[in-house]
Amino acid sequence: MGSPTAGSAHSTEAPARRIGIVLIPGYALMSTAAAVEPLRAANLLAGRDLYALRYLSPGGGRISASVGSAFDTDAIETCAGDSFDLVFVVAGGDPLAVHEPVLNAWLRRLDARGVALGGISGGAALLAKAGLMTNRRFTVHWEHEAAVRSLSDTLLIERRLFVIDRDRYTCAGGVAPLDMMHALIAAEHGAAFARSVSDWFIHTNIRAPEQPQKAGLIEQYGTHHPALLAALELMESHLADPLSVEQLAHLAGVSPRQLQRLFQQQLGRSAKRFYLDRRLAKADELLRRTRLAIPEVAGLCGFANPAHFARAFRVDTGETPTERRRRG
Repeated sequence: MGSPTAGSAHSTEAPARRIGIVLIPGYALMSTAAAVEPLRAANLLAGRDLYALRYLSPGGGRISASVGSAFDTDAIETCAGDSFDLVFVVAGGDPLAVHEPVLNAWLRRLDARGVALGGISGGAALLAKAGLMTNRRFTVHWEHEAAVRSLSDTLLIERRLFVIDRDRYTCAGGVAPLDMMHALIAAEHGAAFARSVSDWFIHTNIRAPEQPQKAGLIEQYGTHHPALLAALELMESHLADPLSVEQLAHLAGVSPRQLQRLFQQQLGRSAKRFYLDRRLAKADELLRRTRLAIPEVAGLCGFANPAHFARAFRVDTGETPTERRRRG
């Protein structure tokens, strides 16, 4: 499998990011493994702990997966909210049938303290049920989509492999966590290191967030350049909180000048223009498909304020956001 030093995380020596994995009885073992194994491998390949994992559940104890295997967990009731940087909820079966007021209250306290939250498979359904996905784009396993939509007609559910919207990380389950964790590791430690982790699992066909509903980035944009693909993936994962061209280039492993040249040569636009076009396209989709207020659409698509959004949208489409919504 190669040596533990293959590839390297080019971030500074920082404390390990503290990750909580909340397991709901009957969770899918495959989804759980696909989420935690890339983080374990990242630690191994970096030669130090980049991620510190802790398994949790309401009440604690040994929690069984759908196939009977189990993890020993700590009770969430014993965990302080500042003990984590990111907490994932993993659920399968019928997540909306889960009634855990203690879990809901605990997750809300984490959110109030600024802890990022994630849902795997049916986990996002529990976050939505707890009122924690308001004004956040997210995804769930297709089997749970209709039930989750019934909770509210304002929920921003997208049928994608995974969605990263600011402080929310959600994926559809199955092996989709492999792709989401690749995006997470790439955003924190660079695309080259994330590829090393994926190669460790012979996960060579890394999928973009929008698959399988749309063609992959290679087919969609006709490019095979790894740095350009990495930048495109980072853009998709950071629509609400846009990265600068310098940040994109750093995480993709190239210079800003080289990245600009790649966008111009292969996509016919500057990186900045391409990024703006993607954000405006998402805004157009939200205007047509949701009842979100226009200021909320602006924020979800990374615009500093509604006036800035309205100007950019009108220049691009010839319509104001209000006119676009009326036209449908």
